[in-house]
Amino acid sequence: MELLIVHRDADLGGQLVQMVKDYTAHHCALVESDAAAMQWSRRHSRCSLLLTQLEAEGIDGLVLGGTLSETFPGLQTLFFPAYTSSEQRLEVAERKVFPEPIDGGALLAAMKKAENATAGAPDLFHVVDVLQMCCLSRRDGAVQTVKGTQSGIVFLRSGQIVHAETTAAAQGKAALLEIIGWEFVEFAYDRVVRSSVETISIPWDVALIEGVTKHKQTTLAQQMHHQA
Repeated sequence: MELLIVHRDADLGGQLVQMVKDYTAHHCALVESDAAAMQWSRRHSRCSLLLTQLEAEGIDGLVLGGTLSETFPGLQTLFFPAYTSSEQRLEVAERKVFPEPIDGGALLAAMKKAENATAGAPDLFHVVDVLQMCCLSRRDGAVQTVKGTQSGIVFLRSGQIVHAETTAAAQGKAALLEIIGWEFVEFAYDRVVRSSVETISIPWDVALIEGVTKHKQTTLAQQMHHQA
């Protein structure tokens, strides 16, 4: 499998390359900016996995991931955000966001999952992983999510979730709960889009924890109903 690592810190980037060499048989390249990544992509016909900083000088991982996925269909992406792991409020299964200190075992597991993905498979993220990443990074704009025929959008202001909508006409916390219930989604981020209304005023982590808790309760109730 062909991997590309995009990291501004040469030392940490080198450690990531060494980990790939020590524990996998994958081909791995390291570049330090979006511009260098684009140059690399023009010289290569294949890339299965992108490991990129979310944001650093010369790097916007969200934009880079979207751009390279057009060049390499089926590209899977993992992000290294600027915040630390101690700042995270929620842990998710099969995560694809790795703050420092990086959990090497979880990162290798994510690489293995990408390796086993079928050709052209969508780049799926746990929606809580994505929203937590955007909130802790204090993003403005909107996160668009897609799950099959369903789609939704979560609006952010300075890292706070202020509104959500789905194609099922749900809005506010009801829409956020629906989106959280989709679990693994394709997503796109737009820094420009804004919401004209604000329907969610509680802190982002409270909103996500409440949504996850309600989703678990609903799932458990459905399971008990089917067993009855």
